[in-house]
Amino acid sequence: MKLPSHGSNPSYLYQAFEIPLPDKIIDFSVNLNPFGPPLKIKESWSAWLPLIEDYPDPHGTELIQLISETEGIDTENILLGNGAAELISLVLNYLAEKHIGIIQPAFSEYEKAARANRCHVTYIHLPKDNWSLDAETLSGKLDSLDALFFCNPNNPTGISYSSAILLDMLKVCEKHHCYLIIDEAFLDFLEDGQSLSHFITESNYLIILRSLTKMYAIAGLRLGFLMTNQKLLEKLQRMQPHWNVNALALEAGKAALKDKDYVYQTKLYVRKERERMIYELKHLGYQLSESKVNFYLLRDPSLHNQSPLIHYLMQKGIVPRHTENYPGLNGRWLRFAVRQQDDNNILLEALTAWKQES
Repeated sequence: MKLPSHGSNPSYLYQAFEIPLPDKIIDFSVNLNPFGPPLKIKESWSAWLPLIEDYPDPHGTELIQLISETEGIDTENILLGNGAAELISLVLNYLAEKHIGIIQPAFSEYEKAARANRCHVTYIHLPKDNWSLDAETLSGKLDSLDALFFCNPNNPTGISYSSAILLDMLKVCEKHHCYLIIDEAFLDFLEDGQSLSHFITESNYLIILRSLTKMYAIAGLRLGFLMTNQKLLEKLQRMQPHWNVNALALEAGKAALKDKDYVYQTKLYVRKERERMIYELKHLGYQLSESKVNFYLLRDPSLHNQSPLIHYLMQKGIVPRHTENYPGLNGRWLRFAVRQQDDNNILLEALTAWKQES
């Protein structure tokens, strides 16, 4: 059985499990802002339509300036991308045929892009069901690596690692002349988000990836950016296609970054709902990851593989994210997004019923 490699597009998951698609589904497999795009994007869509008649700004100058002001870093350290996925592929194209380490569990696109560029891939597994990180232990595994991918906050666990741990990792990587590539796609959901972005000018080995599609719920537009030192950025920029970011995405990015209250209110809501769900689900006997963002891992400890539970939920029109293609998880967990309260309550009712019936 070939399962889809990402969340969203739940019809593919129903096909894979050979379960009839219900008339109504709630998709917990896609971890975007539960409120949808900011109001400004919705209101401005018609006004932006004439932009599709001309080529977009190939440099994204206005958006890069806004990112520079938001992040407090220089514009020459910022590179726009057609979603974080393009930037991952770009970095691995630059690192073609090199030895790449991936701290697992992790987003599957790192490995996919690495193998597409003929890289040698090594897994570095975090401790099972704990996922703690020790830079000293990591040091002994970097001798043969040219680059190390690390997702913080982690996808799929939702766990966030401190800036002290990240700095220790960077020092270890620099000692081994190994690039540290930190994917911060979900950093915006942290109330106390800690990034190493202010260290990019001091390091020859630090690359930071960001996504604008998660917080602002514009995944269909594809928009992200990369931060690194100027010398490396210029090398990466020369490898990018012209006009890689479309005009509508550029406008949406500018509108999104100006809406500070939208981000603030989202963070408050996500924390409240996540903590409520985790409390209730633990009380029911489920095991959960200590997530700090807009999704979490869950497992019924009575099941080794969660396939019976995913079948049960899908038959009720509830779509989790399977973990069969996350090395180190291998189907032992399910990932759920934090959605709006009514949807979360439906999930809670279904998971309560599962415990009563099983």
